[in-house]
Amino acid sequence: MFEGFSPETVDFLWGIRMNNNREWFLEHKKDYVNYLYEPMKALGKDLFQPFLDKPGNLLKVSRIYRDARLHHPTPYKESLWICIRQDVQWWAENPCLYFEIRPEGVSYGFILLSPRVSTLEEIRKDIAARPRAFLKLIKDTEKATGVPITAECYKRPKEAPSEELAPFFAWRKYIACSVDEPVSPDIFGPELGRRAGEFLEKLIPLYDYFNRFKV
Repeated sequence: MFEGFSPETVDFLWGIRMNNNREWFLEHKKDYVNYLYEPMKALGKDLFQPFLDKPGNLLKVSRIYRDARLHHPTPYKESLWICIRQDVQWWAENPCLYFEIRPEGVSYGFILLSPRVSTLEEIRKDIAARPRAFLKLIKDTEKATGVPITAECYKRPKEAPSEELAPFFAWRKYIACSVDEPVSPDIFGPELGRRAGEFLEKLIPLYDYFNRFKV
């Protein structure tokens, strides 16, 4: 059960940002495990509870080590995240529910980071075929969460069948519904897990909709 992060969690994240090297990390590895990695695993287990009976979903908890094959200039990440997604080849092309902690705070919600052009075409076809159902999904999600669904849009939007649907035909990537919480006493303790869990549950209809177009 998630008992919460602590000020030491944030101290470690700032530390790795300012001292991204093997020597510093090895000196503070116990802090990483105790204050960041183990709490994140516990949070992931709690957040995944509503998906235990939903086939095909996976829980991924990131590690702080970067992939050495990518030749990144620093060996460690400056954040840790949880991802709930389908078993797909490349997560960024498919919808995810996520939680991330960084030195500046936490964020959690829904994201479809970089969908394929062909996937967006299928989504637009579905929106055009069932506009009322799609608009209701958007309205219900935004009402339930109190957060708008946003996206990075094409500079030259695709032609839409109606003015009402035009904003959604402009979607290109970074389709998201998420919240950010800065570092404060509010992000320490188990209440953060309850807030994140309730928010992600409200996003399940949106997540399920976009999973119809997974690649």
